[in-house]
Amino acid sequence: MKTVVLRTVVRLLFKPLLSPLVPISVQRQGSKAAGVLSRAPRGTQTTKVDMDGVPARRYRTNGSENGKALLFLHGGAYVLGGPASHGALAARLGEAAGADAYLPDYRLAPEHPHPAALEDAFAAYRFLLKECPAEGITLAGDSAGGNLALALAMAIRDAGLPPPAALALISPWLDLTHSGASIMSRAARDPMLSGAWLRACARHYAGNLALDDPRISPLFGSLENLPPMLLHVGSEEVVLSDSERLAESASVAGVDLELRVFNGLWHDFQLLAGQLAEADESVAELGRFLRQHSVAAKPLPQVPARKMRRRAEA
Repeated sequence: MKTVVLRTVVRLLFKPLLSPLVPISVQRQGSKAAGVLSRAPRGTQTTKVDMDGVPARRYRTNGSENGKALLFLHGGAYVLGGPASHGALAARLGEAAGADAYLPDYRLAPEHPHPAALEDAFAAYRFLLKECPAEGITLAGDSAGGNLALALAMAIRDAGLPPPAALALISPWLDLTHSGASIMSRAARDPMLSGAWLRACARHYAGNLALDDPRISPLFGSLENLPPMLLHVGSEEVVLSDSERLAESASVAGVDLELRVFNGLWHDFQLLAGQLAEADESVAELGRFLRQHSVAAKPLPQVPARKMRRRAEA
């Protein structure tokens, strides 16, 4: 019953807002206001962080382990979203993963088309490499943030940087050409997204690049030598085909990828973690996956104080 009520709330509040007919400034204010529906874990400590020039938030929970960091890239079709709308989800996933969660407030289109978001995500990752070893860093993202997380993993590989330990992708929007079957077959069933809005946002983000460019649509990029991935998606969403096709490509490329489709659920339902049982289940499973693949940095051995004094006296 609660799932039905929440689905109705999403359809009535979000689908009319996420329309090419609504000014982006209004969409952004609406997404911030909708953040009140999300709840961070009790006791979460939020800190502003400058990640090499990229403003960000760090969420530390009671489950955080030293030497583990989760870089969470928020959704919003590259035109909206940020800490106000996605901070609670980042904190919950960080808690489940046993890591401090970092949420970069990356630049948005249409003011800042590609490559602005990818440049900011890359800078944020390089910042984390100075904070802890790559084995303790994981990537995650929802919707457009899932696109950005996969594109970032490819950019990290191509740049020869140490790779993150694993990726967790929530309802990733991976094909900005919208060539998947679900863009039509789920059009009436998805209570949140419409193809018309996604197409408008895709053009805002792509700038001068073709929509099938792998930097824009990482579904069409090489998956070779990428870290293990876990994808969670709802059966009712218009971008379902993106995840299904990525799973097929990963199998061919020999990449460790697991896809779970939640029957009857919609795009980015994990934003309702704390209110929806399936959202809590998804976040917990994604977090376990990230926790199992990441390794916390070992603390440096401490020299006993008494020995330190003796050396000073010698």
